[in-house]
Amino acid sequence: METPLDPVTLEMVRTERETGCIIGTCSDHPLSVQKELMERQDIQMDFVSLKHELGEIRAAFEAERYYHVGDSELDGLFAIRAGFDFLWMEAASSEPWIALQ
Repeated sequence: METPLDPVTLEMVRTERETGCIIGTCSDHPLSVQKELMERQDIQMDFVSLKHELGEIRAAFEAERYYHVGDSELDGLFAIRAGFDFLWMEAASSEPWIALQ
């Protein structure tokens, strides 16, 4: 599987992790595939989840803001239902959460 992060780069994910952001993957890909992708890139995840389980992720982690970055209307639907702000991949490439830190 190719990395699904483009235009959000792996380096951006590493940097955000270092600044204290809670980082995870949330996809419709099997959990084992998501884990293997991040392990191959040597990126430590706080969580790995299916996208319809975002509500459980929100309940498990206390944060000031919650973002879900995606590339489909379905991603946005699950994010909004779970109380996350939804960012399209292209918008996330500018790292808007940096201004909030």
